[in-house]
Amino acid sequence: MRIAFSFGADLRDTQGKGASRRLRHTGKVPAILYGGHQDAVALILDQQNLLTMVSDERFYSSIVQLKIGEQTQEAIVKDIQMHPARNVVVHVDLQRIVPTEKIRIMLPIHFKNETVSPGVKVQGGVVSHMRSDVEVTCLPKDLPEFLELDLATMNLNETKFLSDIPLPPGVLIPELQHRNAPVVSIHSPRAEEPEAAPAEAAAAAPAEGAAAAAGAAAAAPAAGAAGAKAGDAKGGDKKDAAAAKPAGGKK
Repeated sequence: MRIAFSFGADLRDTQGKGASRRLRHTGKVPAILYGGHQDAVALILDQQNLLTMVSDERFYSSIVQLKIGEQTQEAIVKDIQMHPARNVVVHVDLQRIVPTEKIRIMLPIHFKNETVSPGVKVQGGVVSHMRSDVEVTCLPKDLPEFLELDLATMNLNETKFLSDIPLPPGVLIPELQHRNAPVVSIHSPRAEEPEAAPAEAAAAAPAEGAAAAAGAAAAAPAAGAAGAKAGDAKGGDKKDAAAAKPAGGKK
């Protein structure tokens, strides 16, 4: 049986939100240990000790050993609650293991030979990961540290599925009973919009200039016509004023 982590735990007498809050203020973390055909037990773990382990992916896929007083208990980590804004562990769920009973646990998937696969190295593809871990069932003695998927022979536009992951003896993926989900693929990079060629840009500039000149030329006669109409209107007003003035001058 592979045991990667070992740490101490104390029994917790008081429970509830208030008691858990007081524990966290003292640098401790409330935890619960259940399963193994025994009653659940409330525990106290050390915050700083936990923080050194939760950053290691093996902590979530290994058998841990708890030292509770004079006794030791093997377990697996089922859930860890982190604070949403701070790097602080809020609560830990642990499940006892029985050597003769299978366990269900999430294992990370490690991808091998990504950059040397033909789809990437020769055909210019990009690797896309659809899954980074998967739940497995096995006896505690058969628990691997991780699963590995080799991409050395993958070509462009190819996909590997859960069934393509090699499994050690005694390890099963329950999800395969319902579906064979995709895990990783190699596809063409997203095409970027091509920039205008220099010749096309140069041709576009005179065309825009000609269009602007044509617009100015068309605007000039219109402005002249408008001015002429305004002049005629002013001349007409002067003639009308002269006609309205009495003839003869002096009385």
